[in-house]
Amino acid sequence: MKGSPYEYYPDKAQRDKWISDILEDAKANAGRAEVLADNGYRNNFGAFHMSGNRLVKFTPAGRRPFYGIWQPALRGPAPLVVHLPGYGAELSVHPDVNAEGYNVLCLSPLGYWTPEGFDDSLRGERGEWPVLPDTMISGGENGYRYWLADAASAVMWAWSQPQVLPDRVSFYGTSQGGGTALLLGSIFAGIGTRCVAADQPYLTNIPLVLQRGGYTFLNRAFEPDFGVPHEKLWHGLGYCDTLNYTDRMDFPVLLTLGTVDDVCPPDTIEQLYEKLPSTKALYSLAGRAHGYNYEFIRLACAWFKLYA
Repeated sequence: MKGSPYEYYPDKAQRDKWISDILEDAKANAGRAEVLADNGYRNNFGAFHMSGNRLVKFTPAGRRPFYGIWQPALRGPAPLVVHLPGYGAELSVHPDVNAEGYNVLCLSPLGYWTPEGFDDSLRGERGEWPVLPDTMISGGENGYRYWLADAASAVMWAWSQPQVLPDRVSFYGTSQGGGTALLLGSIFAGIGTRCVAADQPYLTNIPLVLQRGGYTFLNRAFEPDFGVPHEKLWHGLGYCDTLNYTDRMDFPVLLTLGTVDDVCPPDTIEQLYEKLPSTKALYSLAGRAHGYNYEFIRLACAWFKLYA
């Protein structure tokens, strides 16, 4: 392949059309939700004092159901904050954020997580979830195109709840959750995004780290016998690279990095930080590798108090 991978990234018009399609998909599916009696906990382990929590089943037309945990604010209407999962597709619950007075919606799109456990039949041949390879191989027509549409439809559902202040939302998460928080913030820019808190964000400056970090499982697609043009692969990756959205990030962004993180290397996050056009903060965790950080939720709550 000649030239820089960035040359094959979607241009602004292509990217914004992709965003428009995601929002239209989300609007069409926002009402296809059911609040379940199940709160997601089991009788021998739970957060029983948070009695308002409920699983929500979302069933987008023509796609697999996916789930979220809805944690409504005790007093409302109150702001909405949305947590996105890491690449493991784990579903979290955040009573500490909820206790700060926010409506909290934790999501796991595409149906990888179910109340019965992970749907391992959907994993790739190496055991990974296929959302990133699917995005890349399809040139952006699959994978995160529907992952983000799922999440966006859940946001629109939450806006319809009486406890929620409408048309305002903040996003947060770690690793893939951090990267997709930035993407969703960009998708909802101008129509609701208040702020984003992204902990060691994945999906950031992918060409810089394709041969290292949490991206090496993609290299098979670039081998000569794989059969997909490299231009198409890079075009697909450009739809989910946060670096391709910085012009839309006109909202406050909190980033963290771990100085010895070899999954989402710190240089990718530093370069993203430099390109952010609005209020921003970068919190560097010295000697920290990749993973959920104790400090992050406290930092995110402080960020939400300022901006959400």
